[in-house]
Amino acid sequence: MLSAAPIAEYGESIFDFAALDAATLESEPFDFVVVPRFLRGRALAAAIQDYPLIRDPANYPPERLEYGPGFGRLLEALNSDEFSENLGAKLGMELVGAPMTITVRKYCEASDGNIHTDHRSKIVTALLYFNTEWEHEGGKLRMLRSKEDIEDYAAEVQPVAGTFLAFRRADHSFHGHKRFVGERRMLQMNWLKPNKKAQYLQKFDRLSTHLMKRLSRLG
Repeated sequence: MLSAAPIAEYGESIFDFAALDAATLESEPFDFVVVPRFLRGRALAAAIQDYPLIRDPANYPPERLEYGPGFGRLLEALNSDEFSENLGAKLGMELVGAPMTITVRKYCEASDGNIHTDHRSKIVTALLYFNTEWEHEGGKLRMLRSKEDIEDYAAEVQPVAGTFLAFRRADHSFHGHKRFVGERRMLQMNWLKPNKKAQYLQKFDRLSTHLMKRLSRLG
């Protein structure tokens, strides 16, 4: 892993917080916000150029990956109080100081996209995409009204570069996407409930999901 150069090299925040502030916080079917071009152009280009080397369809914590300084600057900014404070203000939550995890993914497989609500240990999920274009029917994340019907959605988000999506986890925060197999670059952040048990359960759930997918591929 390469060390990250200072964020200040860009002379301003790499995120468009004004766009986040101006974006509509949707409440139906649950609280979520979508911000196109949230990651500014120069920083986005650098992050895409220095995206981690990943060869299989799995989520990885950044410390297990190799990447260049452009992606390193992005990770530094995501781990800042400024980022958590601005997102928390938009969602009406206190996120500064809450445990946060980051995972990176490059490839999507057929078992991805099933309708779910995220683990109960999470309080907020956020996604940032890095695909320069998206012409596929599948792979577009949908905010769903139920756990039964992938076609009954309130919004559909194309995973194009710079697009940011965040939502408050709830028992009815159902989301998923139609099947897609191939390259689908994304970074996922989760803010967790501030207790060790929740963090352990989240890690256990992630490991269990990864193991089940590996077993299904072998089968």
